Amino acid sequence: MYTPEMLEAIKIVEQTRERRLKETFPRLTPEEKENLLRSFHPDYNPNASRPVKVGPNKGDRLPHEHVDLLESRSMLDPDTFSLENIDYDVDVLIIGGGGAGTAAALVAQEAGASVLMVTKLRHGDANTMMAEGGIQAADKENDSPALHYLDVMGGGGFYNIPELVAALVKDAPLCIQWLESLGCMFSKYPDGTMQTVHGGGTCRKRMHFAHDCTGAEIMRTLRDEARNRGIPVIEFSPAVELIMDEYGQCAGAVLYNLETEQFLVVRAKTVILATGGCGRLHIAGFPTTNHYGATADGIVMAYRAGAKLIYLDATQFHPTGVAFPEQIVGQLVTEKVRGLGAQLVNAEGEQFVYPLETRDAVSSAIIRECVERKKGITTPSGMQGVWLDSPMIDIIHGKGTIERELPAMVRQFKRFGIDITKQPMLVYPTLHYQNGGILINDRAETQVPNLYAAGEVSGGVHGRNRLMGNSLLDIIVFGRRAGKNAAEKAKTVKLGRLTLDHVKRYHEELKKEGLGQKVAPILLPDYRGKVR
Repeated sequence: MYTPEMLEAIKIVEQTRERRLKETFPRLTPEEKENLLRSFHPDYNPNASRPVKVGPNKGDRLPHEHVDLLESRSMLDPDTFSLENIDYDVDVLIIGGGGAGTAAALVAQEAGASVLMVTKLRHGDANTMMAEGGIQAADKENDSPALHYLDVMGGGGFYNIPELVAALVKDAPLCIQWLESLGCMFSKYPDGTMQTVHGGGTCRKRMHFAHDCTGAEIMRTLRDEARNRGIPVIEFSPAVELIMDEYGQCAGAVLYNLETEQFLVVRAKTVILATGGCGRLHIAGFPTTNHYGATADGIVMAYRAGAKLIYLDATQFHPTGVAFPEQIVGQLVTEKVRGLGAQLVNAEGEQFVYPLETRDAVSSAIIRECVERKKGITTPSGMQGVWLDSPMIDIIHGKGTIERELPAMVRQFKRFGIDITKQPMLVYPTLHYQNGGILINDRAETQVPNLYAAGEVSGGVHGRNRLMGNSLLDIIVFGRRAGKNAAEKAKTVKLGRLTLDHVKRYHEELKKEGLGQKVAPILLPDYRGKVR
């Protein structure tokens, strides 16, 4: 429940609504946007990064939190760990139980491959489940994949790899059709037409959604289908190291059972990494929207095996993370709220940024408002934030719109005595997405033979900034592509002797640089004695 001081501050928001409803806030010019990002976006803070000293990206500046992991040793001793006893032997091993991994498993099985999914927590415990706003696809009469392509490239600062963007937008309509055929219940009009809304940085309304729990609906659909098809899943058993063979091919992985604390060896002709992102590393000290297992495990394992990383220095901070109440600080307030008409307002009741600028720009504008202009609202715990004026949605679209379109958001705040149909939300940027990752091509192949990657663990699709709705699209498009291509490749793969020699070489490189005191992957975040 808001404090008396905060309720008093809300009165200023209410008094300025009528004026703001008539305002059209100007978009940023390219020059204004560039200056804003360089001045206030956390990616540009020189104190938040350093060069990595080992591996394929040696010399590249990356966030300290990533470098700490990349300069760590394996939990396995490659000189003593035995790969002779093989616990599982499959065509395609899929590491990760979220949307990308499950989509890959379904398609790989359809292609005739024997498939095994392994996941750190439960099947479906992933950022996919937590995605709220929607999934993009250009399937309306006034839209096209070409327009979608231009939006994606522009949103990513034109750093995106064109072939990956082309794959993303061309497959998008098919992926929506595929999900619906599996039973995914998108929000529709009475005539059966799918509802769509704008996302930040889009020129058309192409955001398909299932109320404000789109990711949960997609994950439900994929997980149910995988269970119905009998795809084997090993839960609570994260991969801790990739296995190579004597010919330099990826040949499986070593798992660690979190319950029994035993290691398991999986031999596989092809491996798909779908381990998600890095939110629980808390880049630059920010809170996060991410699930508990998002600790960049796939990045660490692929890097030791020789995979190149791209744009890992570009982190997405979602503009609207919860700043109050403290119990849910960092949780996502979906961009759909702004898509429906809610404005961002400072302590003086002023709108200070166009609500649907790209996420990097809106996050930077909020930080500027609080840090430089001193027009933020301070919470009892000392955190800063700005108002997201949600009641405007019902004023614009009619009473009941918020409860109909944002039911999960209404419930989330109602638990703490805040009615977002009548009161604005207090928000501040929160760590949301890993824009970069393992470099892949449009077949979802990495530079390591027989190793594929899909979803947030991969890089190049989104450039240096992802647009809303393209993450759920990414996991389906490249999850499907990874599954199809890995299954086809498995038909021709001949594996040699299994080895961890790549880990041995990596340890030697660490030793030369005086590194390797820490161990990675960390698997789970350690919050003991820490206050964020």
